[in-house]
Amino acid sequence: MLDAYRPLFAIPGAARFVAASALSRVGGAMFGVAIIVMIATRRDSYGLAGAVSAGGIVVLAVAGPVIGRLVDKHGQRRASMPFILLTFVAGLVTVLLSAAGAPAWTLFAGYAVSSFLPEMGPMSRARWAYLLRDEPDALHTAMSLEQVVEEAAFVLGPVLGVLAATLLFPEAGLLFAYVVFTLGSVLFLSQRRSEPPLVPHDERPHGLAIQRPGVAAVAAALFMVGAVFGGNEVVAVAVAQEAGRTGMSSVILGAFALGSALSAVLFGTRVFSGSIARRFVWCALAMFLLELPVLFIDDLWGLAAMMLVAGSATAPTLITGMTLVQHLVPRAFITEGMAVVITGMLVGLASGTALSGVLVDSWGAHETYALPVAAALVSALIAAAWGRRIGSAARA
Repeated sequence: MLDAYRPLFAIPGAARFVAASALSRVGGAMFGVAIIVMIATRRDSYGLAGAVSAGGIVVLAVAGPVIGRLVDKHGQRRASMPFILLTFVAGLVTVLLSAAGAPAWTLFAGYAVSSFLPEMGPMSRARWAYLLRDEPDALHTAMSLEQVVEEAAFVLGPVLGVLAATLLFPEAGLLFAYVVFTLGSVLFLSQRRSEPPLVPHDERPHGLAIQRPGVAAVAAALFMVGAVFGGNEVVAVAVAQEAGRTGMSSVILGAFALGSALSAVLFGTRVFSGSIARRFVWCALAMFLLELPVLFIDDLWGLAAMMLVAGSATAPTLITGMTLVQHLVPRAFITEGMAVVITGMLVGLASGTALSGVLVDSWGAHETYALPVAAALVSALIAAAWGRRIGSAARA
């Protein structure tokens, strides 16, 4: 099965930039949980911790497409390196402010500035799109590999962040996150051989990536996928706590992540024919149908088993969505286009997390599973409603 991935690493420089981007993404996956643990421990306020974290997500949502556009115009290394250094310096300041007991508003400011950072996912995928521009089947496998890296980062990163903060000192998790993210990013950007060449300025189309036909629809569908992630995370913790078995939350979430990662590996070995837009519709519909049964399962181990199955449809949806965007934008907009849809997913994740927290208090823990189920349904409806237009735009 893994033989399908071996040719990717035979490409000169591929193994190095994949490893570096993986390291960077592990650091990035640590930010959210590390800032919450740090502030909740130092200030004894989850409300303040959640607000600071949400502020960082808003900044990240703005920064992603903006920096992505700069990358497409000026190159990955030239456009990204100043923001990497800014993130590291602002992150160190935020850590020092927390340790010194500075006013709460300074934490908002420091973490917000540190969140204006480039996303490694779109830049790594842009390298594959350049290296495999004439090999669509190999590119599909590469996009699946990228999703496996994402899944692994979001499983490993939060664990490392919490361990550092609890075993050392409250700021250790966030400090470790900035060090790992910066080191991985610098190593990634130093791999110049695989960096995509720039499109000459006079050949660049006008406008923004989100204005290209179909891009906004894909971003909206992935916004809902993000809400599925965010809702599942909060509800898993709430259901386990309600049952008096808090440790089961990690089992339930781990099963969801494992299902997604395994499906990404398997999905990358398949060769597909036909419309990518139609495949996107079917993947989104499968995500809804596999998530739906959690509404009817109360047993925690049964939930874990069902979430393993439900997770198997999320990675194919994301992989197909990211591949589809590459067909919807010209090469000059490829990093910006992928940053737009990834940002949509991140904002959806934050929104799903916030809304599900409110619903748990008002509806109850298990009943709030209706939120990720509804989000999955809306994602499928968006994909189906716009499927024909997206397909036409991709072919064009």
